Amino acid sequence: MWVATSLVAGAIAITACGAGDQPTPPVANGSVRVSRDSAPLGSPVDFTYKFVVADGARFDEDYRVMMHVVDADDELMWTDDHDPPTPTTQWKPGQTVEYTRTVFVPIYPYVGEATLHLGLYSPKTQLRLTLDGEDVGQRAYRAGKLQLQPQSENIFTVFKEGWHPAEVAEHNASVSWQWTKKQATLAFRNPRKDATFYLTLDQPGGVFNESQQVTVALGNTVVDQFEITPAKELLRRIPLKADQMGTEEMAELHVTVDKTFVPSQISAGTSKDPRELGVRVFHAFIDPARQ
Repeated sequence: MWVATSLVAGAIAITACGAGDQPTPPVANGSVRVSRDSAPLGSPVDFTYKFVVADGARFDEDYRVMMHVVDADDELMWTDDHDPPTPTTQWKPGQTVEYTRTVFVPIYPYVGEATLHLGLYSPKTQLRLTLDGEDVGQRAYRAGKLQLQPQSENIFTVFKEGWHPAEVAEHNASVSWQWTKKQATLAFRNPRKDATFYLTLDQPGGVFNESQQVTVALGNTVVDQFEITPAKELLRRIPLKADQMGTEEMAELHVTVDKTFVPSQISAGTSKDPRELGVRVFHAFIDPARQ
């Protein structure tokens, strides 16, 4: 049995150009399956990751999965680097590790074909392991393609009353959100067919010790109710039926929380923010059923 270590990976990375070098055997065969061939900017895509662990392979540390999305010129657009749900130190020879992650395509100034590059790397040294596949350089492996479409292909939506202005994370401009008040209304063009409402939200914590109750209504019909736990981001996929959306050109969703807070009233003078805040929404997206 051989061990996948960052020391071995590092040695190979340094000496890979030598004429007598023997490449390390791959630790796994990796692949990515996308839920759709094409996706508009801003829309959700399910990425299903699959690793078939090589016979005799074992891992001395928990490696991270690298997934880079590059444009036609191989320029990096965004990443979905993450820890796999089963740590690599628990992977067994011959085992198939498979899981799905929902990713929202960033609003990036590019449309056209994008390529997915997959890898495994050490969070300690950043060095990558050898996988079985087409190496495009530096142990990044070609894993699939996705056609990116203009954002205008999405269902037209309007954040109406009950929303505060958008905010951006201080150290990551790709992460943005809008706070709701007690009730927030999202209007959207009626797709006149079944759809899914993707709602990603959280309550950052430090305000409520208990959960908040969230209700989502389509017009006057409640379509989802759930609890949100402090400091835990949540993604809800809420089915919307065509007949629930009626016959009007526009339909409306209402997101209501049972508890709100005002930062200036609970911060002992450390905040002057007078807003009424409910939950923090990262994505509110209408995805019509595809034929």
